[in-house]
Amino acid sequence: MPKSRVRKKKVYQSKSGSTSSTGDHYEPSPTWVPVTAVSLIVFGIAWLVTYYLSGQQYPVAVWQNWNLAVGFVAMVMSLLILSRWKLGSDRSGPPRHGVRGAD
Repeated sequence: MPKSRVRKKKVYQSKSGSTSSTGDHYEPSPTWVPVTAVSLIVFGIAWLVTYYLSGQQYPVAVWQNWNLAVGFVAMVMSLLILSRWKLGSDRSGPPRHGVRGAD
């Protein structure tokens, strides 16, 4: 049976002109990204817990069930922020064996 040809890897070239054979190199996110996301998660949970434990009188009694929306919107916003979080190419951790393109 004939052997198939080995394909050459495409070289990735960024807009800045630097080249890389893998797409693993990128700048890590600023520090405010995880800090803001965790703060929003804590704020959302605290808002909901306060609402339930106060017998639906606090944080804002006039809003009634809209207090639930405030808590859940804060948590959803944190998930959207975390989806933009990048650790960077120098991330440490156990090697990923069996994954294509791993070290």
